[in-house]
Amino acid sequence: MKTVCVITGGGSGMGFETAKYMPKDKIIVLSGRTMSKLENAVKELEEMGYEAHAFSCDTSDRMSVRKLAEYAASLGEIKNVINAAGLSPSMAKPEQLLRVNALGTVYVNQEFSKLMDRGSVIVDISSNSAYALPKFMISEKLYKLAEINEGGFLEKCIKKSNLPKTDYQKSGFAYALSKNFVVWYAKKCAFEYGKKGIRVVSLSPGLIATGMGDLEKEEGGSMLKFGAEERMGTPKELGFAIAAVADERNGYLAGVDILCDGGCTNGKKFKN
Repeated sequence: MKTVCVITGGGSGMGFETAKYMPKDKIIVLSGRTMSKLENAVKELEEMGYEAHAFSCDTSDRMSVRKLAEYAASLGEIKNVINAAGLSPSMAKPEQLLRVNALGTVYVNQEFSKLMDRGSVIVDISSNSAYALPKFMISEKLYKLAEINEGGFLEKCIKKSNLPKTDYQKSGFAYALSKNFVVWYAKKCAFEYGKKGIRVVSLSPGLIATGMGDLEKEEGGSMLKFGAEERMGTPKELGFAIAAVADERNGYLAGVDILCDGGCTNGKKFKN
């Protein structure tokens, strides 16, 4: 049976670049909300020698994620799931950010893990913004609501996100909260799914030179001065890093977040 690699948010950016670093004996399934973008990406992969498919999916909708998982399973054994779908502060208000980035991660991990076997891997893409929140603002008790009381989870997260003054700051706070949740949830899933032999890891990029990254450059660009090379990352660099983490041969890498931000987060300690 052929093995399948699913990449949400795979129509462009680092999600698409990740597909190019996957082995060519895998079936690649790219998902996203814009079918025309996905079809163009699939065409490029096919020209490179891949078997690739496009499937429209809204990760903030559990049923949409379930249909994606079932479609992928119909093609072969799901071996790699890379959840790169997400929204940034400039793209959405707090509730939508939390639905896509946080609850979308819950749906992807839960629905795909039902159809995955031993030796498979889920990589949840977070952000170095996950490390920006003060510790007193992070609540494991709140995060646990995402699986048992979605309404309560959203309500409490939005309340926290409304503390800043400007609309962008509110969205920025919700983004950081949603990505901090992703890091926490991936670790939780690693120990839950590890009993089935499914490996779960998260990876947190810094500011990347993609369309989404360019939207955040004005506000988020201040972080670059703390980087080792003081620059944005490239989609190819992140694509390679994600593909390496998702490789089945990396079987002992689980329950941890890979901070891939050029040193920007740790640079605050060394460059002040």
